[in-house]
Amino acid sequence: MKGGVALSDLLAADLRHLQKPDVDTLRPQFSTHPPRILILYGSVRQVSYSRLLAEEAGRLLEHFGAEVRFFDPSGLPLPDDAPVSHPKVQELRELSAWSEGQVWVSPERHGAITGIMKAQIDWIPLSIGSIRPTQGKTLAVMQVSGGSQSFNAINSLRLLGRWMRMITIPNQSSVAKAYQEFDGNGRMKPSSYYDRVVDVCEELMKFTLLTRDASAHLVDRYSERKEDAEKLEKRVNLKAI
Repeated sequence: MKGGVALSDLLAADLRHLQKPDVDTLRPQFSTHPPRILILYGSVRQVSYSRLLAEEAGRLLEHFGAEVRFFDPSGLPLPDDAPVSHPKVQELRELSAWSEGQVWVSPERHGAITGIMKAQIDWIPLSIGSIRPTQGKTLAVMQVSGGSQSFNAINSLRLLGRWMRMITIPNQSSVAKAYQEFDGNGRMKPSSYYDRVVDVCEELMKFTLLTRDASAHLVDRYSERKEDAEKLEKRVNLKAI
C-alpha cells in the first residue's frame, strides 16, 4: 500500500506494544572486550574427533581475538536424573550465561547427534527465571563423521539452535572420515575441510561482533511484550483488591 499501512488497519494488533525497529539501538557503540565463545563437543571418548575439531576451532577463534572456554561433558548427568544444583550442570549453565557466542560440535551417530551432545543442550533451558541463557547469542555448528560426508548432525544442531533462539550463522562444517583428517598429535591436516573450519570461525566472529551489543533489541518480541504487560496488569489488579 502506497504510503504504508495505517495503524487503524492493524485490527488484530495491540498498538500499545507495537514498536518499529530502532536503528540507533541496532547500531550501538561496540564493546571492546574479546568476544566470549563457549565450545561444546559431543563425545567423551579418549580419542574424540569432535573434541579435536572443537580444539582446532578454539585455536582459530583465539587467533581472531576471542576468549574461548570449553565444557567437558564427562560427568554430566542425564537430564532430569540429577538436581540442577549438580556441579557439572551449574558449570555448564554458568558458561552458557557467560558466553556471547557458542560452537556446537557433534559426531554423527545413527544419523543424528549423540546423546552426550543433546544432554548438554537439554540442561540449558530457554529461560532460568528472567535469564535467557542462549537467546540472542550467536552459534556455529560442526560435525564429524566416520564415513562419507553427511549433514544430519548439523541439521539437528541448527534445529536446536533455532529452538534455543540463537543466531545460527549460515556457514557450517562437516568433516567426513574424520580419522583421516587428524595427525598423530591430534592436529587437523591441511585440507578443504580445514579451510571450511576457518571460514566458520571467521564468520562466527564477525556475526558475534556485529550482534552481541544489539542482541537484546534483536530478540525483543511483540508477543512477549504483550504477554509481560498482561501479567503485570493482573498482578497490579490483584494487589488492588
